[in-house]
Amino acid sequence: MKLTFLGAAHEVTGSCTLLSVGDRRILIDCGMEQGADLYENGDLPVAPGQLDCVLLTHAHLDHSGKLPLLVANGFSGSIYATHATARLCRIMLLDSAHIQEMEAEWHTRKAKRAGRQATDPLYTAQDVERTIPLFSTFGYDEPTEIFPGIRIRFIDAGHLLGSASIEVIVTENGRATTLLFSGDLGNVNRPLIRDPNKPTKADFVVIESTYGDRLHGPRADYVTQVASVLQETFDKGGNVLIPAFAVGRTQELLYCLRQIKNQHRVHGHDGFPVYVDSPLAVEATGIYSDDAMRAYYDDETLALLAGGEDPLAFPDLKLSVTSDDSKLINEDDRPKVILSASGMCEAGRIRHHLKHNLWRPESTVLFVGYQAEGTLGRILQCGVPRVKLFGEEISVRARIETMQGISGHADRDGLFSWLGSLTHPPRQVFVNHGQDGVCDAFAESIRDRLHFDATAPYPGGEYELTDGRCLNPGHRERLRKPQGTDARTRSAWDRLWAAGQRLLSVIEQNRHASNKDLGKFADQVLALSDKWRRDDR
Repeated sequence: MKLTFLGAAHEVTGSCTLLSVGDRRILIDCGMEQGADLYENGDLPVAPGQLDCVLLTHAHLDHSGKLPLLVANGFSGSIYATHATARLCRIMLLDSAHIQEMEAEWHTRKAKRAGRQATDPLYTAQDVERTIPLFSTFGYDEPTEIFPGIRIRFIDAGHLLGSASIEVIVTENGRATTLLFSGDLGNVNRPLIRDPNKPTKADFVVIESTYGDRLHGPRADYVTQVASVLQETFDKGGNVLIPAFAVGRTQELLYCLRQIKNQHRVHGHDGFPVYVDSPLAVEATGIYSDDAMRAYYDDETLALLAGGEDPLAFPDLKLSVTSDDSKLINEDDRPKVILSASGMCEAGRIRHHLKHNLWRPESTVLFVGYQAEGTLGRILQCGVPRVKLFGEEISVRARIETMQGISGHADRDGLFSWLGSLTHPPRQVFVNHGQDGVCDAFAESIRDRLHFDATAPYPGGEYELTDGRCLNPGHRERLRKPQGTDARTRSAWDRLWAAGQRLLSVIEQNRHASNKDLGKFADQVLALSDKWRRDDR
């Protein structure tokens, strides 16, 4: 039994871990990287078509975003997830595909004008449509045997609607071994969803460390914080821009804004409009409001629903779906709130609103979520005087604010509380999904505070669980990107490599075919090789 850490090792995004049990290959998450890539991710050691299944912790793209790419490269197994995760993934992955296609089209137009090669998207909407039928869904705490001797269970992680930690129990030679993958663990006392459910037993744990080096502090009064920002900005005649993840954070903010309006917390600006400018956020809000999602809600939200109140709706809430709807927002002179994706300002409509508002000293940009290193959101938080958007240099004169204490992730003590709930020390704890130094520091804290054996793997790190050996320490050197190399270039190479691995698999399957068929197959492979051979001359 072996674990291979492919993504989110000494980095925050791109979660991807391979569990090998005998001849079974199980992938836990298949996420997209967001922000700067510090290390070269480990290569998937098998062709995607040779994977047996994927276990998905939740729908955020840094955990699910490369599933369609996996399918495009030959994966056809089951994707196990909760019901809510599957529903959210459909809209999130389609939105991601749309962004990939639009950006590829834009880059291709530029490339053609410069006489360069066209750019392909990472994946297409068609790839997403081939991915969705592969989902097999479960509720929380439903033990399910997915293969002989391998049983899984989804445990409420309290991070996002449907988010889960995943327990995997492997029985070999009559002995059961429990592996626990934390996924992203949620903060406590958040709107809408329940607190994380704490585990009691595990032999091996893979735990995230996004906030493994800091505390959120006492629970902030979010309603008062947001109302204060709105009051000060509206009094100056400005807009409040809130870059927010379309799924999860947007719905929490709508819950908060409903309270602000119901309690008349903003004076002199009655009826201020709140725009949700994201087709994805609008669709996600519809899913959150679906009666079928009640099983995921906390008691407070259920009480509101029982009283006939919609926790995500209020007067002057305006949902912007089309691009024309979005353009009209900036023609509205009234002080307003604009909730728009993406949450780290890396793509989407928020960048257009930043272009229209960053130069205005009366406006405010309010960050309410984690900003990964290298993202535009983090750059703005650091106080840069100007940024470049759509080829134009924009002065940053707007007020930049960050909400303290509002986080979808457990802080250091929350992580310790979750991990410390285990009744017996695990044999090994693996720390991932954290910034470079944070992973090591949190692993050391686990050793000092809980006295558990803990390590922070690097990308490509391989560990044999049977005897605890490290088979491969992984890539420890920081990545130096070649000039002109981007994610799409690497993705195209990965896809070609995967196709080659799949071809080798097909060749092996035909080992006992007739000599005539083998000869014909060999001629076809040789002809293809001759076509693409790169000679030195």
